[in-house]
Amino acid sequence: MSMNVAIDGPAGAGKSTIAKNVAAEMKYIYVDTGAMYRSLALYFIRQGIDKDDEAKISEACKDCDVTIGYEDGKQQVILNGENVTGLIRTEEVGNMASASSVYKDVRAKLLNLQRKLAKENDVIMDGRDIGTCILPDAQAKIFLTASVDTRADRRYKELIEKGESPDLEKIKKDIEERDYRDSHRENAPLKQADDAVLVDSSDMSIEEVTNAIIDIIKSKM
Repeated sequence: MSMNVAIDGPAGAGKSTIAKNVAAEMKYIYVDTGAMYRSLALYFIRQGIDKDDEAKISEACKDCDVTIGYEDGKQQVILNGENVTGLIRTEEVGNMASASSVYKDVRAKLLNLQRKLAKENDVIMDGRDIGTCILPDAQAKIFLTASVDTRADRRYKELIEKGESPDLEKIKKDIEERDYRDSHRENAPLKQADDAVLVDSSDMSIEEVTNAIIDIIKSKM
C-alpha cells in the first residue's frame, strides 16, 4: 500500500518548498496540485475568460488536457501537449487559479488525476484541500501555516530576487483576499482536517520545518 502525505495550508505558507524537500529526503513523489490549477488558469487567461464567469470556465475545462510528468525527479505540468511549468508562477496566473479553483468543474477536472498518482505511488501532495477532500485517507496530514506578515515578506523577497519591483502592502492585501476566498468557497474550502497536525512556520527556518514534518510522517508510518 502506498504512503500518502497531505500538506495543506494558505497561500505563501511554504508548502511547495517544504513538500519538495520532504519528498526528496524520503524518496517520495512530490505532487504540486497548485501547479495543476495554475495550468488551467493559464488556459483561461489565454482564452480571455473573466475569473467570475463560471459558465465559460466550466465549458473551457472540456478543452483542457492536463498531465503530469517528471524530469530528474521534478514535476512537469503539461497543458494540451505544452510544458507550461515555467509559465505558471506569475501573480496573474496565481490569482486566476485561486478564483477559478472555487468552481466544482475545475476541481473535478483534476481530482481523478491526483488520486490516481496517490494510489500508485508514495506521494507528498500539497494544496488547500488534500487532507479533507482529495486524500481523506492519507496516513499523514499536516496543516502548514504562517502569519500574513511573514508570508507577504517571503513573497516580497522572492519577487525582489527575480528582479521585480513588488509592492509589499499589495502583496499582503492579495494574500488576505486569497485566504478569505480559499476558506469561504463553497467547494472544498481551505480548513485544517480534524486529524491534521498544525505546523506554524512563522518563526522556523526551512530546515526546521522540513525536519518537523519528516518527524510527523515517520510517527505515522
